[in-house]
Amino acid sequence: MLHGNYIIDGVQMALSPERMLRECCTEPPLEPDGDPETIADEQLDTKPDSFTFKDSAIKKYADTLAGFKRSLPLPFAGPYTAGKVAQALLDAIWMSGHFRLGDLTLKADWKWSQKEIGDAAAFYHSIESACAYIDALGVKIDKFSVCAGQPSVSFKAGTIAEEDALDEEESLFRELPYRTANPRISRRRKASATFLPDPSDWIIFIPFDPCDFRLGGSALAQAVGAHPSTAPEIGDADYFIDCYEVVRELVEDGVVKAGATVGDGGLMTCLKAMASGGTGAEISIKDISKAYGGETSARILFAEVPGVVIQIADVDYDYVDAELLLQDVVYFPIGHPVAGRSSVKLTEAVEIPQILESLLNTLEGED
Repeated sequence: MLHGNYIIDGVQMALSPERMLRECCTEPPLEPDGDPETIADEQLDTKPDSFTFKDSAIKKYADTLAGFKRSLPLPFAGPYTAGKVAQALLDAIWMSGHFRLGDLTLKADWKWSQKEIGDAAAFYHSIESACAYIDALGVKIDKFSVCAGQPSVSFKAGTIAEEDALDEEESLFRELPYRTANPRISRRRKASATFLPDPSDWIIFIPFDPCDFRLGGSALAQAVGAHPSTAPEIGDADYFIDCYEVVRELVEDGVVKAGATVGDGGLMTCLKAMASGGTGAEISIKDISKAYGGETSARILFAEVPGVVIQIADVDYDYVDAELLLQDVVYFPIGHPVAGRSSVKLTEAVEIPQILESLLNTLEGED
């Protein structure tokens, strides 16, 4: 599969998966033995869907996802893979050490089969999406594997191991300010993974991609047997880089008291995980809905748009606000921790700081 010449929906693909991986790996893949095989396949179309996601059923959806084991959604292999790349990099953002996004590499593992129509096409689109996004982010794949099995893809982030693994052009690119002189990453978290019991603290949601909230390919869609036709179009690498830079600095400086990655299951699953340590939260997503043109609560809470949830002290709010605005990063203060309960309660509104309220009102009044 790795070295094959692919024909998808009757169209000859320009590059093999191996050639695409060659462009974003620190070490090039092995050359094929003999002539590569020709692989012809068809891309899977999404099924007709009459399912309606209801905001009134949010608690039911959240309970359905508890313990749910998802499989890779083949019709959405590309967006799903891009989301997994983002999730791996975001999982590293919480760790102790001294590093930036440009210091990270990824270990990638694909398991796949060609048993059914659409399998090979989905594999191709998964590799294509991963390579395009990783290259745009300015990181590299340090190691990868492709083996037979139930279709799945996973990524794990680490730091660059050896300078001599980079060619001259890449070494120049990775000089400061794109990378640090002596990057190091620990598997010990710098920020708590669960909410801390200070009711004056702020809980903030920061999406790392400006794409719309869509449920195609999501864990919720699989769990309830729905077939939405559109997935989030993850791919704005420049915006991801800006978000990563400022949030990583806040984590390293100890400003972020608690934080978690928004990944599988979306924002609600992330919030429930953060509330599992004995401190819950009261949350409002009204401002998010308003900012996205009246988007439904179900999509906001369960669409798998890459992002983070952070908890900061009230005294640090103005500083965090200034840092995020300086990088033109959109963020949403969505609530406060609630001590003594491990649950997430959705409320109608959150009292936002006066300076932010004034800014929002000003923006709303412009033509």
